[in-house]
Amino acid sequence: MRRTRILTAVLALAAGLLAGTPPALAAEAPRPTAALAADTYTWQNARVDGGGFVPGIVFNRKEANLAYARTDIGGAYRWQQSTKSWTPLLDSVGWDDWGHTGVVSLATDSVDPDRVYAAVGTYTNSWDPGNGAVLRSADRGASWQKAALPFKLGGNMPGRGMGERLAIDPNRNSVLYLGAPSGNGLWRSTDSGATWSKVASFPNPGNYIQDPGDTSGYASDNQGIAWVTFDESTGAAGSATRTIYVGVADKENAVYRSTDAGATWSRVAGQPTGYLPHKGVLDTVNGHLYIAYSDKGGPYDGGKGQLWRYSTATGTWTDISPVAEADTYYGFSGLTVDRQNPGTVMATAYSSWWPDTQIFRSTDSGATWTQAWEYTSYPNRSNRYTMDVSSSPWLTWGANPSPPEQTPKLGWMTEAMEIDPFDSDRMMYGTGATIYGTEDLTDWDSGSQFTITPMVRGLEETAVLDLASPPSGAPLLSALGDVGGFRHTDLTKVPPMMYTQPNFTSTTSLDFAESDPNTVVRVGNLDSGPHVAFSTDNGANWFAGSDPSGVSGGGTVAAAADGSRFVWSPEGAGVHHTTGFGSSWSASSGIPAGAIVESDRVDPRTFYGFKSGTFYVSTDGGATFTASAATGLPGGDSVRFKALPGTKGDIWLAGGEEGGTYGLWHSTNGGTSFTKLANVAEADTIGFGKAAPGASYQTLYTSAEIGGVRGVFRSTDQGTSWTRINDDAHQWGWTGAAITGDPRVYGRVYVSTNGRGIIYGDTSDSGGPGPDPDPDPTGACAVTYAVTNQWSGGFQADVRLTNTGTTAWSGWSLSWTFPQGQTVSQMWNADHTQTGTTVTARNVGWNAGVAAGSSVSFGFTGNWNQSNPKPAAFKLGDQNCTVG
Repeated sequence: MRRTRILTAVLALAAGLLAGTPPALAAEAPRPTAALAADTYTWQNARVDGGGFVPGIVFNRKEANLAYARTDIGGAYRWQQSTKSWTPLLDSVGWDDWGHTGVVSLATDSVDPDRVYAAVGTYTNSWDPGNGAVLRSADRGASWQKAALPFKLGGNMPGRGMGERLAIDPNRNSVLYLGAPSGNGLWRSTDSGATWSKVASFPNPGNYIQDPGDTSGYASDNQGIAWVTFDESTGAAGSATRTIYVGVADKENAVYRSTDAGATWSRVAGQPTGYLPHKGVLDTVNGHLYIAYSDKGGPYDGGKGQLWRYSTATGTWTDISPVAEADTYYGFSGLTVDRQNPGTVMATAYSSWWPDTQIFRSTDSGATWTQAWEYTSYPNRSNRYTMDVSSSPWLTWGANPSPPEQTPKLGWMTEAMEIDPFDSDRMMYGTGATIYGTEDLTDWDSGSQFTITPMVRGLEETAVLDLASPPSGAPLLSALGDVGGFRHTDLTKVPPMMYTQPNFTSTTSLDFAESDPNTVVRVGNLDSGPHVAFSTDNGANWFAGSDPSGVSGGGTVAAAADGSRFVWSPEGAGVHHTTGFGSSWSASSGIPAGAIVESDRVDPRTFYGFKSGTFYVSTDGGATFTASAATGLPGGDSVRFKALPGTKGDIWLAGGEEGGTYGLWHSTNGGTSFTKLANVAEADTIGFGKAAPGASYQTLYTSAEIGGVRGVFRSTDQGTSWTRINDDAHQWGWTGAAITGDPRVYGRVYVSTNGRGIIYGDTSDSGGPGPDPDPDPTGACAVTYAVTNQWSGGFQADVRLTNTGTTAWSGWSLSWTFPQGQTVSQMWNADHTQTGTTVTARNVGWNAGVAAGSSVSFGFTGNWNQSNPKPAAFKLGDQNCTVG
């Protein structure tokens, strides 16, 4: 369903390559550190809950409720049982080490549960300039020490769902093993991960390469050693475990064993051939090593597979595949044993994309199997489970598929699956978009349905490509990789749906009309279909535009200040412009293909562009552009620029690259000339937010290096001075794609990450919004009420309240009665109470003031039973409103 995760082969490239250069930064001599002002910020995520591939979940075998999850580009997380949420552990990874947000493998110590290890590194090719490392923590990931490795690791490389490649000796926990890619073999530490050396006696570094002809080095890397597992029954506490099994990415020689604590190794006799060993899980109670095989490395590919059981006592291999090889169109990967009942084993068909993934379960060590769903009479299915995604409703993708497909899907890319070793009823598994789980798994065996829900809160794994915070409507609009993007009306709640109609696999750019924020445009990638979409209600609903000939990807887009026209620079075609909503496009002249485009935020006929060191200006609505005479700008295309709202021709430009021109520039004459800020060494993003109290100029925000320090900075005096607003514990790797302040809340900033989702921060000295004014407005009013989405028993509605009088409101209170007993479950951009069928919605602090002729919008999700008719009347205080 979502194969585009492969694009994150360039997503540390994600936002970076959209601007023409990867975020790979060469090391340089440290600059002198200048004194910088600092502010204390509170940081959190704008909630999406999930959004990316979770290739690994690991439970501790000694302590209940201690579990970890790893992501391919977004760090590692620890489960918090009290809140049933995940806590991020690698936010301290800085700009220069951005590759260490890709986690190849995790290991939790069952001798000392406070200890946890992470093998990190994102790419083994040139996309990641740094080598991998093994991070070690003695406080469950709250802090880390790093052991550098002499080779790269690939948390976002092909084969990343195999594993775990990192393992701790369960008897002598100072001993660890790491399976390396790229022909680097097997590595060992004997001092709790502080130092590492190659195991010279290990005979096979692997040889499987997905695509030897890939010149980028991405698919042409040797996937190496896939997993390490110990037979704890062959050791005693304090002594190294004698028997160790290792899985290797080699279809003819996949499994090796040592019986002398890693001194010597041999290929296990009689093993199956023709497949790669994705997982190896050992049940020492019954003496069974289970192995899940696939013909490909995954996580996207895999057309055939088998499951095998090896008897550690007799050396007998048994094919326990739940279906005949000829009937598979997928490989096996997810593999787990119930430690409370070791004869119970489960596996996944990870690469079954259509109609759904499959999960298999055996309670007799693989002799017989049942499966999560099966056909009754094709295309109808019978499921052993029910799915409740009400906590993350976007997981339906707004789809309405035909059988045998269903929505939400059971999953895809299901390479991680673990039964809680302390609770046979709890199981979690990772997908390409979330972590699903159940707490009544054993209902499977009794024939009743078990319930699957997202178990992903706190785990935020989206790559952010663009951000916008309009002056009215939703406070945040996002452009995201893989899941398209969201309209956040409440930052603390998961939006009900990503952008649909159309669903872009990745939204690459979006913009709103500055003087009419209800008009929004987005562009993005789609395998087949349009690459541009428009909204006239602030991004709540969308309709597709048409593409100029040759368009192959989203590129960048800009909306005129009044929403009357748009300029689009798509991939595969040159820059184009249109009036209206993109029913037809005309080529723009005077500007090269691939230019970055933006609009003036005051003059609706003025647009700007940048390409390869040259700034371009159009004053006729994007029909023609003229190259500016400005000199001294960055020569490459790793640039982001924005025009300031409220002032024509006020432009800020950030960008550059190591070894070349790099920094932050300002123009007050529409790009005719630019002045470089001497106090900013490097800058990669620029954004604007509400002016500070007492200031007239909007607040600037940037991800930059200033005074020898890399961080997120704020200026309230047009760049004369800067305050670092993040700290070393909150760095999030690479933050070079986008940044924006909030035009309504001073100090609030939204920061893009490449895998840790949308981060937003609030300053400690802003005071926050004041108390709600007394909502007692006078004057006429009008209301529009629209049901924007509806499903069985539930719905989403948007309400727009317009002040049709002649005086401004300093607060408002709108009430209505539901005609069929509907109930509100959650509301955003307003507070609410409900008594019986009567609902009262009141302003929150920031949207209390409504000028004459202006509107305020809020939305909610609710429940319905027999039917869902609209309310017939609305009252503002004690006055009736016109209903539109």
